[in-house]
Amino acid sequence: MELGVNIDHIATLRQVRGGIEPEPVMAALICESSGADSIVVHLREDRRHIKERDLFLLRKVIRTKLNLEMSIAPDILKIACQAHPDQATLVPERRQELTTEGGLDVVKNFGRIKEAVKKLKQNGIPVSLFIDPDKKQIAAALKIGVRMIELHTGRYAQAKNALQQNKYFKELKDAAHFSKQKGLRVFAGHGLDYHNVSAIAGIKGIEELNIGYSIVCRAAIAGLETAVRQMRELIDRK
Repeated sequence: MELGVNIDHIATLRQVRGGIEPEPVMAALICESSGADSIVVHLREDRRHIKERDLFLLRKVIRTKLNLEMSIAPDILKIACQAHPDQATLVPERRQELTTEGGLDVVKNFGRIKEAVKKLKQNGIPVSLFIDPDKKQIAAALKIGVRMIELHTGRYAQAKNALQQNKYFKELKDAAHFSKQKGLRVFAGHGLDYHNVSAIAGIKGIEELNIGYSIVCRAAIAGLETAVRQMRELIDRK
């Protein structure tokens, strides 16, 4: 199973003081050398952490996969086509949210998402959709023509008790199985940490986990190389 490391919150720390440190590109290189299979960044419409400069520098220097999380806003689509990441992951985005809340509603926004996917594909960029583990959303993703999805693990990660966690785990397991049967590549992420990742890493059919916040939090104490290696070890045990 592959590990994608989201480095958005390295940039968040930089923006606290409005300076130039810490440098997200340096963080990406450390992540790569510590076992990350891809680097994930979210260029948000309000540019609250990752900036265009970061995206274009990352495109030049990283040796693994560059996965750009993005909305379907026209200016973001334009930048994505210019930067040409190895993968674009379409996510929902609201200005007021602290972090992405829930998966993309492909059913409700089918036409707009289809057009965005078409434009990215025309520019040679493979597209994944970040969606809830729901068969209706998975079916809509298939109709749009993507070959990859990322399952939103937020409800599992935020479960308040074992009963809830087991329920949401089963949802993810069933969604992964259904998606693989339909020929989709399946990734997962959101809210995963050092305590809850092992079970998700054991779900057959999930090829990649994308994790950021918990790694950056541990890095603040233990160092980035150690934080990535420890997450790598947990995933590899399965």
